[in-house]
Amino acid sequence: MAEPAGAEVDARPAPRLRVAPPRPVAVPRAPFVAMILVLVVGGVLGILVINTKINENAFRLDGLQTEQAALDVREQKLEREIAQHEAPGNLTARARQLGLVESTQPAFIRLPDGQVIGIPKPAGGEPAITSQQGAGQ
Repeated sequence: MAEPAGAEVDARPAPRLRVAPPRPVAVPRAPFVAMILVLVVGGVLGILVINTKINENAFRLDGLQTEQAALDVREQKLEREIAQHEAPGNLTARARQLGLVESTQPAFIRLPDGQVIGIPKPAGGEPAITSQQGAGQ
């Protein structure tokens, strides 16, 4: 094709078109920083509360263990006292103090049918001098 007589030809090439970069997005940093600070502070406070509770329970446990040890010692002491009072010699001495005397021929009652085996007789003998029976007469 022929160009018109009066037209000038531009020897420069046409500029290339390109995509413009997007505008920078302004991200709000303050809420993000505040959220991170809240999480860190909340975590530290949570750890402190848990640590405090653990220590409190440790003190309580120590007190309960001390109390348990004291109760164990008291139980052993009471068991020794009971064993001493149940000893045959002590039972005999206490029975004499109460004015009881030994029976020579005891009689027995058979529980299933109530039959008496032997001849029941009152025990003879004098009550001990230290008995409470003799003191009141």
